[in-house]
Amino acid sequence: MNDHYYEFGTPAERWDRARLFFDAKEYTTAARILDGLVAEAPEQVAPRLLLARAHYHSARLGKAETELRAVLERDPVEHYARLMLGRTLQRQGRDGEAAPHLRLAAAMSGEFPEAR
Repeated sequence: MNDHYYEFGTPAERWDRARLFFDAKEYTTAARILDGLVAEAPEQVAPRLLLARAHYHSARLGKAETELRAVLERDPVEHYARLMLGRTLQRQGRDGEAAPHLRLAAAMSGEFPEAR
C-alpha cells in the first residue's frame, strides 16, 4: 500500500476511514491516516485524541504521551486525555508522574475517594 492511500479523500472521509481501522484494531494503519489529519488541523482535539489512543494500543507509548500532552495543552480539562496520560505514564513505569493525572481525571469525573 502506498502512502497516497493515507492521504486520499476529504478530511471527513479520512476520519471515517481512520475510525474504521481503529475499530478493527488496526491501530498502526489508523495512526498513519490520523497523522495527516492532525497535521492539517492541529487545533482539533478529536483526531489527536484518537491518534493518541491508536499509539497507546499499539504500544507506542512515547508517541501517545506526546499527543496526549498536546491535547491537554489545548484543552486542560479534557478528562479522557488526562486519564489516558496517567495510564500511559503508568504503563511506562512512571507511577509518580502518573498519579497527579489520575487524581485529576478522577476528580473531573466526580470520583472522589472516601474520606478517612
